Amino acid sequence: MTIDDYFQSIDDFLVGLDIAYARQVNYDKRSPDTGFLRGQIYFIDGSVLHFREFVTSEQQIDRYKYAYHYQAPGGSLIFRYDRTPHFPHLSNFPHRKHIGEETNVIPADSPDLFVVLEEIRRLLISFEPE
Repeated sequence: MTIDDYFQSIDDFLVGLDIAYARQVNYDKRSPDTGFLRGQIYFIDGSVLHFREFVTSEQQIDRYKYAYHYQAPGGSLIFRYDRTPHFPHLSNFPHRKHIGEETNVIPADSPDLFVVLEEIRRLLISFEPE
């Protein structure tokens, strides 16, 4: 898969994302197999996901750097995944998840944007009024 293919797969997925009303994504191709993407996705409840990935696609998709920062309508943190080299005591250092307050940090697997968007979908559905 080339980086162009990966970028296209992200764009195709976001076009059909029914829980979002707007998106802004910047794609920066660095080589045929390497790229950087950054963007925001605005959801129907007023929440927003800010994300960035530095990706290579030589053998498979590998995220050298990533951050997925999901905020409530008022701006408070709902969750954030990242791999900045902090919290070395966590079991899957440097991967982790911040939940709510910045100090609530747990070990987490390295997600991709598709996994994060599915998590947001589940959260939005669980809060829908009946």
